[in-house]
Formats: sequence, structure tokens, C-alpha cells
Amino acid sequence: MTAAVSEALDIRHVRKRYVQHGAALDVLDDITLSVQPGEFVSVLGASGCGKSTLLRLIAGLDTDYSGDIHVAGERVRDTSLQRGIVFQDHRLFPWLTASQNILAALRNAPLTARQKRDAVAEHIALVGLTGFENAYPNQLSGGMAQRVAIARGLVNRPRVLLLDEPFGALDALTRGRLQNELQRIWQQERITMILVTHDVDEAVYLGDRVVTMAPRPGHIERIVEVALPRPRNRGDARFIRLRDEIVADFGEPGTLPHDGDGGLSHAEPAHAPITEWRLAW
Repeated sequence: MTAAVSEALDIRHVRKRYVQHGAALDVLDDITLSVQPGEFVSVLGASGCGKSTLLRLIAGLDTDYSGDIHVAGERVRDTSLQRGIVFQDHRLFPWLTASQNILAALRNAPLTARQKRDAVAEHIALVGLTGFENAYPNQLSGGMAQRVAIARGLVNRPRVLLLDEPFGALDALTRGRLQNELQRIWQQERITMILVTHDVDEAVYLGDRVVTMAPRPGHIERIVEVALPRPRNRGDARFIRLRDEIVADFGEPGTLPHDGDGGLSHAEPAHAPITEWRLAW
């Protein structure tokens, strides 16, 4: 086995079901995917297709499934510092400053106090927040708070960074800026990134590949290679053609539809509140 393969994220024949009101509900069906080290993969689908459930399984937040998930040859059995995660809402501790929120992720890291301080300072700079180290979350804009969350996800130098619609709650201008920022960070750090999104434009703009998922139960519909140079130009005819081709698969313009009531589909039960998450630090 080559070094590249041994370092890959391998998902093999993963199935997931929930039991609701005494009935079994299939959420994921036979998901098989291999992600190479340093690759950026966008997982695209409408609400209810199981894409966030898949991310939870990769993160180790849910281990009740059939099939296999391996990172660098090791089976995922729990949360790990090797797998960072960033959510749609930043989930910063409101009583801690930006630096302290990032430092909290290093609580279990085998580093000296000075090494931890240096790592925090490095990642504050990486996400462009120098000068805001001592700001509290309520003193930061939504985009700045998400930058802190990204720094917190990266500070342990994970093999894989998982991004669960991290810009979904932001306005369009801030979203675009942070997409550029994330692309810059990925190109600099070359950490494997997996982005879950329902935004076709975002998926094509950031991904080396776009994995489209269909619902009930969630399964991979197809995988699209994005062979466009970086930085990408949304006005490029090749970009537009590829984006429109993917949109046509879903039969919807623009972003993929959420449920009419704004909530989650029955196929993807609501996630636990923040107090119930098993964090990786």
C-alpha cells in the first residue's frame, strides 16, 4: 500500500439508520468514498440527504453505523484531535476571548504552555485576526467569529478538517470573503478538508471534487471532478458551465432547497444541543 493511500480518509459501505417512534429510518445507504491527503472535497445536497450525518460519523460524534471509516489506516471509533470540525454556528465560549477559545482546543494537546501560546498566535494570524486576540465573541462580527472557529479547528494540526455549512448563516458578501479566506488557508496548510454545503456555487468554487448526494435514504449520486485552476473565477465560462451542469442534476436554480418550514427533513433528525456534543478537546 502506498503512503498516499495509507494517509487517506476511506469510507466503505457505510449505512446509517435511526429508530423513530419504533420504526427504522434509513438515513445513509452504502456510502463509499476515498479522500486523498490534502484534497478538498465538497459534499453537496439538499436538506435531508444525510450529508451532515455523514460528517458526524467521520468526526466520531456518532459511532452507531455499519460499514467502515478509516483515517490514516485507523478506524474511527470516537472524536479525535486528528479530525477538527467547524459548524454553521461558531459555538465559541462567550466568556472566553478569541485567543482563549482557540487555546481551549489545545487542552489535551501534548505541548508546553509556551508552545500552546505560540500555536494560538500563529493561528490568529493565519485567519487574519491579529489585533483581535482579546476580543470576546459578542465584540466580533459573524464572519470574524467563524474565523476564530476555523482557527480553533486547525490549531491541533488535524489530518482532516470537517466543515458543516460553516458560512450558511452569513450574509452573501461575508460568505464570499470567507470562502476566499478558506481557500487561501487550504492552499497554505494543505490539510484535507471536507465541506458539507447546499450551495452549488460554493461547492464548485472550493472543491477539487464535488460529491452530490440524493436523499431517502442518502446516497452518492455522482462525483464531479473540478479541473479548474485556482484561484477560481465565478465568471469563467467553464465555471458557469460546470455549476449549471450540477444544478441541472437537482432540477433547482441556485442553491439547493431546504424544507419549506426551514427545518430539517425527517430523514436527518435534529442534532443534539451544544451541551451534548462530545468535543474533541
